Amino acid sequence: MARIPFDPNLILPVGTQVVLRREIKGRAGSILARQGAVGVILRAPPDNSHSYRVGLPDGVEVAVRRSAFTIRRRQQADELRAAAEGEFNLAEHVVYRCVIGSRAYGLADDESDIDRRGIYLPPADLHWSLYGVPEQIENDDTQECYWELQKFLVLALKANPNVLECLYTPLVEFSTPLADELLGMRSIFLSRMIYQTYNGYVLSQFKKLEQDLRTTGTLKWKHAMHLIRLLLAGVTGLREEVIPVQVGQQRARLLAIRRGELPWHELNHWRLDLHRAFDEAFAQTKLPDRPNYERANAFLIKARRSRT
Repeated sequence: MARIPFDPNLILPVGTQVVLRREIKGRAGSILARQGAVGVILRAPPDNSHSYRVGLPDGVEVAVRRSAFTIRRRQQADELRAAAEGEFNLAEHVVYRCVIGSRAYGLADDESDIDRRGIYLPPADLHWSLYGVPEQIENDDTQECYWELQKFLVLALKANPNVLECLYTPLVEFSTPLADELLGMRSIFLSRMIYQTYNGYVLSQFKKLEQDLRTTGTLKWKHAMHLIRLLLAGVTGLREEVIPVQVGQQRARLLAIRRGELPWHELNHWRLDLHRAFDEAFAQTKLPDRPNYERANAFLIKARRSRT
């Protein structure tokens, strides 16, 4: 399982130290740099379809595509993670697996992926070992991601939407007794913090959508649909003290957004109405100001002790 997936949209800054994944040859076939050589980015391209300019220790400069090198600091960490996985087979320690995303929301079509998420609980020996514990393990080919238990709990306490959806999705594929216990206490993660997390994310993302609309005249309709869905879920979370995953009666209208059938002014009007509803729900909610950190911590300690 890959640890840190390559992000095709990330442009690395000048000054980043890198390690070459393969030999770099000149026009005459001479070797300019060997695999494993260290360099530093001297000039970054506007996007990853163009080459970086990388300076080598001997003063030679080479043009290198993003796929031909890795970040030096990341490579060293990845080697440790690969060694840890080879010794401990982290996938065997998954304690919870569920499906979130469009299939759980009720918004899937024939082309929708199956987004599996979950929790893994590594053995104590890995915590004590040289390798340490990866915060998450991933498999991009199968759209799977598993958070280490502590990381999962911390994200849930921060009202991370993806993690809360893991606790409330109706599509659970695998759950150990320990994970069942966690699901039974999932309400401890709900607090008024939902308002800041959900509302804040939607506000920032809609600003980006509006900027795209002004500069390019295009809109990422699927992203806009999920932002509205997130607002709907947040409002319900504050009102009913449960995180809804399936969109229910809003399905048809949300799908109309994804197809680009809802005019921008109607979409934005709906968003503003939901923000106002969010404000009202925040003022009236009976959820506590903070999640139950104490119970979450006690659960983590109990779970860790079960792996010694």
